[in-house]
Amino acid sequence: MNTVAVIDYGMGNLHSVSKAIEHVAPNAKVLVTSDASLIREADRVVLPGVGAIRDCMAEIQRLGVDTLVREVSRDRPFLGICVGMQALMQHSEENAGVDCIGLLPGKVKFFGDPLTENGLKFKVPHMGWNRVSQTQIHPLWQGIDDGERFYFVHSFYVEMEETGYVMGRSHYGKSIDAAVGHENVFAVQFHPEKSQHSGLALLKNFVQWNGQV
Repeated sequence: MNTVAVIDYGMGNLHSVSKAIEHVAPNAKVLVTSDASLIREADRVVLPGVGAIRDCMAEIQRLGVDTLVREVSRDRPFLGICVGMQALMQHSEENAGVDCIGLLPGKVKFFGDPLTENGLKFKVPHMGWNRVSQTQIHPLWQGIDDGERFYFVHSFYVEMEETGYVMGRSHYGKSIDAAVGHENVFAVQFHPEKSQHSGLALLKNFVQWNGQV
């Protein structure tokens, strides 16, 4: 059976994520768990996240999830969502600066207050639907139109050090790296579980993905 482990470190949108995966993959076994042995045995792993990165990283480190993520992300499909994506970066500007897991070469930056572009002011946090331009072909984009809308809720955004890691970009006062990936790892700033048809399509693609690009 295809087993998907959703890592529970006390800071994720666990119910919505797990229910969305169950919806698109009724034959999969979806586990919301903090049990390292179950996560190691899973075919696929999801790292969700909501809230402040300082609190998320404190729990991630306290529970040893940082070490576990580095381990399980080596050899199976791995998906980071929202703050779960930001936690995979090297460092975040949030909360006066927080070191993250460092799985991917990127930084998390504050939008700015005020956030302006061409004389227009944008509200922070960025909350609502926004288009995502697909910058690279990837199995998780299969069946999803380029420029499709996804649902965002965030005050900080990811900026990758190398464009080769960027799978999709969005624009909100500035260009943001909305989807990133490397080998069997994929991560998104938006919430696929809240993004209706396109988000469910991405999650279905993830459950069917063999980790090859």
